[in-house]
Amino acid sequence: MPAENHPDSYYAASISRPFSGDKTEGDLSADVCIIGGGYTGLSAALHLAQRGHSVVLLEAHKVGWGASGRNGGQVCTGQRKEQNELEKTLGRDHARDLWKLSEEAKATLRTLIHDHDIECDYKAGIAHPDHKAQYSDDTKHYVETLNRDYDYDQIEYLNREEMAGLIGSDTYFGGSLDHGAGHLHPLNYVLGLAHAARRAGVRIFEDSEVLDYQAGQDVTVRTQNFGVRSGHMVLACNGYLGKLEPRLAGRIMPINNFVAATEPLDEETANRINPNDVAIADSRYVVNYYRLSADRRLLFGGGENYRAGFPADIAAFVRKPMLQIYPDLKNTRIDYAWGGTLAVTLNRLPHFGTLENDRIVYAQGYSGQGVALATLAGKLIAEQIDGEGNRFKAIASLPTPVFPGGTLLRWPGMVLGMAYYALKDRF
Repeated sequence: MPAENHPDSYYAASISRPFSGDKTEGDLSADVCIIGGGYTGLSAALHLAQRGHSVVLLEAHKVGWGASGRNGGQVCTGQRKEQNELEKTLGRDHARDLWKLSEEAKATLRTLIHDHDIECDYKAGIAHPDHKAQYSDDTKHYVETLNRDYDYDQIEYLNREEMAGLIGSDTYFGGSLDHGAGHLHPLNYVLGLAHAARRAGVRIFEDSEVLDYQAGQDVTVRTQNFGVRSGHMVLACNGYLGKLEPRLAGRIMPINNFVAATEPLDEETANRINPNDVAIADSRYVVNYYRLSADRRLLFGGGENYRAGFPADIAAFVRKPMLQIYPDLKNTRIDYAWGGTLAVTLNRLPHFGTLENDRIVYAQGYSGQGVALATLAGKLIAEQIDGEGNRFKAIASLPTPVFPGGTLLRWPGMVLGMAYYALKDRF
């Protein structure tokens, strides 16, 4: 059954170990106060506690309530920009530093799962099929670049027939298969991080929306029922930042993405459409991403919108792209359909940094690739707070342009931009 007050989804209906926050009757103090109970906040809390800090974490709803508990569950390699593009824009050394960090992100996630016995159905493999024939040569070249220049032997090129055999659809024109990437149950993973953080001594308070904060000699955070005074504060809100920190809001765009879960598929169908049990994320600008759940449901993510509300019928909204790839599932029942809000940056690179003489640290804007990167962000935040911030600065130094028009005009600008790319996807 769904955990109380978690949004209805397949993930909420298949929680392996529920979590409930702590209770308080008065104001609190800590070395660090963290705002946000997703991957970034909980990873930061755990790593800070392991370094000896006292930590209070505040979550406006329930741990994992936001994108961390609703996403596609894909543990991706690299950044949203490919390495050859990063080399051109940032230089080879900086691009290689980012690659090393992205590899560490995946390794950190797997280590946390192992060390804290997190039951989240982790499995290896993500396929990246090309939906246009002209993309195939670029994909083949990029695979060769990673094999040769980055010593990454976990990725291979697949031709059209090989890709069709891997994903049970002849819609695509080849692509790549990344054995070093993976997929998992995102809500069970984030709840596992919460249990690990609590065991490390972190105090976690749910239903504790932050109303405002003041940064003086200390940072004072105010909720409806209590306050927290701390030496440092971490902003880990991502797509749910809202108006809490206007200095950061204009550099991210909250967008909504949608996922549907079918009824459990029979073994023959599941083996036909995904015999190797990998995740898939295709080459469309508005990405279709999908995989099988532990009980053989097709979890299909497709479509976005750029307004405050979700479609009235999310299942129908997602079924359309799903049937473009698997038309023979037209009579398959959809048992769950849900949406979530993530944050993208204008250049699709993450946005890290500090405010108020380094007393406030933030990480946001994972642009749909946050499962591993946000986990790593927590580790780097702990290093930054302890004065070991060189690795944090490798990401914080990335350019993060403000959306044209700031928060006022970013919505209509994004709608126009995404309409253009949707047309490119189709034609």
